[in-house]
Amino acid sequence: MIRFRSGGPLGTPRRARAAHAGGSRIRRLLPLLLPAAWGAAALIWRVAWPPDQPESLARRIVTAVVFFAVGTGFVLGIRRELSRELRRMREVAHAAQRVLLRPLPPRLDGLALAARQLSVSRGAAVGGDLYEAVATEYGVRIVIGDVRGHGLAAIGAVAAVLGSFREAAHDEPELGGVLRRLDRAVQRHLRERGRDEHPAAGGGEPDCPSAEEFVTVLLLEIGPDGSLVALNCGHPWPYRLGCHGVSPLACVDPLPPVGLFPLPAELPVHRCARLLPGEALFLHTDGAADARDASGKFFALEAVLAEAALGSPVSPAAVITTVHSQLLRHTRGRLADDVALLVLRNDRSRVPAQCGDATLRRTRPEPSNR
Repeated sequence: MIRFRSGGPLGTPRRARAAHAGGSRIRRLLPLLLPAAWGAAALIWRVAWPPDQPESLARRIVTAVVFFAVGTGFVLGIRRELSRELRRMREVAHAAQRVLLRPLPPRLDGLALAARQLSVSRGAAVGGDLYEAVATEYGVRIVIGDVRGHGLAAIGAVAAVLGSFREAAHDEPELGGVLRRLDRAVQRHLRERGRDEHPAAGGGEPDCPSAEEFVTVLLLEIGPDGSLVALNCGHPWPYRLGCHGVSPLACVDPLPPVGLFPLPAELPVHRCARLLPGEALFLHTDGAADARDASGKFFALEAVLAEAALGSPVSPAAVITTVHSQLLRHTRGRLADDVALLVLRNDRSRVPAQCGDATLRRTRPEPSNR
């Protein structure tokens, strides 16, 4: 039988943790030691002063200055410690947000990428909008979505959608299978949230399991030859940027948002014209298109895109920067909804044209100046 003493191997980590905690407490109290010493010295001096001697004006001034310095030292020490603690909390929160909404790489399987997120919650880098892009054996798959509501209250649904997409994008051979996995994840999140909001339901299903929450989702799949497949559930269609100007990727009616109704048995997968080398796609949430200024005028997103996409090739980072700055200028920094922007450009080598491309391009709507 093996026995371990408290000072042996098992006791060493515990002692190290206790020593570290004690050292942390001492470091936190260090800014208050000097004011405490001043206060103790002033109190001793005040008590030791002979009571039969008259209190002079100089003594009153010195006493007031000493106690004022002590009070100021305590306030500054506490403020310094609170500022340090707040800085640590912000670092932890920023790290957690970067795990939830990971920064996209600048290049992914021959595509140049740039993205940006704006949250209406002050100090938050993540809100109710989401995006992700992953390279799979089926092609590059991209999701962008918008949870009903905004700010920190929508992060739970964002985590459910992104976590499910990062797994399903690699597992499902068809884009429809990815969407069904996202739908199950959202439904599961709504049931769990409904049980939390209605604990009286016990272990059963609540009567109204957060039925007003839903997620608009756009799924894209870009094949090695530039083939483009899309599934849209209530999300704004992207814009195609290229030598032909700016035009919507598609104008067909999308499915209802995920979480409102069950998905149909047959999913209407939309096959778009190929994304040719040098062409780009601009994906966004409705917070960009629906942004208004103080007079109620909508943000001219398509006109700003036409200006930002001038030149060849289109720079994803430049487009993001232009739209971001113009959006903040239009709203004077007072956004009413979260905004997510994503631009991708096809940097792959040119492939032979296919007969279907010309037909698809002839049926594509002409750029609008609206």
